[in-house]
Parts: sequence; structure tokens; C-alpha cells
Amino acid sequence: MINSSYVDMTDKVVLITGGSRGLGLAMARGFAENGAHVIVSSRKQEACEAAAEEIRAQGGSVLALPCHVGDWSALEELLEKALAWRGRIDVLVNNAGISPVAPSSAEMTEELFDKIIAVNFKGPFRLSALVGEQMKQQGGGSIINITSTGAIRPEPAYNVYAAAKGALNIMTRSQAMEYGPTVRVNAIMAGPFWTDIAKSWREQADRDSPSAVGRIGRPQEIVSTAFYLASPTSSYTTGAVIQLDGGLL
Repeated sequence: MINSSYVDMTDKVVLITGGSRGLGLAMARGFAENGAHVIVSSRKQEACEAAAEEIRAQGGSVLALPCHVGDWSALEELLEKALAWRGRIDVLVNNAGISPVAPSSAEMTEELFDKIIAVNFKGPFRLSALVGEQMKQQGGGSIINITSTGAIRPEPAYNVYAAAKGALNIMTRSQAMEYGPTVRVNAIMAGPFWTDIAKSWREQADRDSPSAVGRIGRPQEIVSTAFYLASPTSSYTTGAVIQLDGGLL
């Protein structure tokens, strides 16, 4: 029998970066609907507020905290404001990411390279370090990194993005060792999902998907995996990278 704590997130404080749309918003809704206090963070204030208003209208407890995760110096302030709200963070979801493409490696600019690495790897590294230390002090917690199957199926158009997500997979395992046993660190390695970020290619990808389920994922389908990793149900799961892609071969 599955423990009811699998979906009961009552009074858990959950910080989600990239939480104003796509997979992040789906997880924010799910956690709030199941009793969590959710902190929605993304780069733009208005996007955070819009997501927070939507969740609040459904009876959820939510705080909008804008932050550019690629800015190393901004992350301490994010943590301070989050702690000022509820005094702790029980779950951190490093979901923020960007995947701009370049025509070729030679045409990749240093500015774009640094931006991709900053948002997809440097920011999650620093925020996990800050929150991981806080979680250790409070007696435990769960960090969930959202990575990509691009890390194991890289293509020339997004090779830097894929490299950053591969680094995030490695960081997941190393920080699980660093912050264990009380803090668990895991990753969800997501395949293609039907989000607004994917609107230029999602319909064709959905029709032509080579996955075992014959389509791409829907945002709500990441929520149960996030619940599992956030809850005591997964108490023996740490350093894991869970592939969530509908069975891509």
C-alpha cells in the first residue's frame, strides 16, 4: 500500500525555479493543490505574479519571488527572502532552463555560451549549495534537478545546452553524496513535453514521436515523479537520475 505522504505535501515549503510556466508551473500547481506552500521564481516579476495569482485563486499558498538564476550574486537574496516567508525550504526544484540554438559550434558566441551555462548549470549548482546547507541545518530536505534527455542524445543545434544538462546529472550524484544522508538530491531527466516553450515544434513531435507511448509528454505528467522524489516515500532514493521520456529508444 502506498503511504498517503506520497501526495500529501501539507505545510511543506517548495521552491521552484522557472516556476511561472511549462513544467515548473505544472509542478507548482500540483504541490499547492496538495497542501504545500509554494515559492514560484522566474526571471520576470509579472510572470511570477501571474502564476501566483492563478495558484492563489485555486486556494493555494504561494509566494512570487523573481530571480535570474544565472546571476550568482542574486541567489543568496532569493534564499533569504524564501526563508523569511516560512522559515525553511523542504523541497528545491531546479527547473529553470534555456535552450537557444546556434547554427554551428563555430558560430556560438561567448556571450550565448556563458548565458546557457549560467542558467542551466551554474545557477542550479550555486542554489543547491546554498539550499543544501540550509536543509542540513534544519534536519533534511529534497533537491530535485530537472535535466534533459538531450544530455544523452545531444544534437549539434543544442550541444552546449546538452553539455550543461549532462553536468547537472553529474552534479546530482556528487551533491547527493555531499549533503546526504539527511538531504536527498535527485534528477528528473525529461524528454520532450508539450509546453509553450516547445510550441514551434511540439505538434510535429507529438505526431512523429518514436517513444513507446507514441507521443510527447504533457506537463502534468511530471508532477507524480516530482511528488515521489519530494516525499518520504523515496527515502532510499538519492543520487538517482530518473528518465521521464515515454520510453524513447
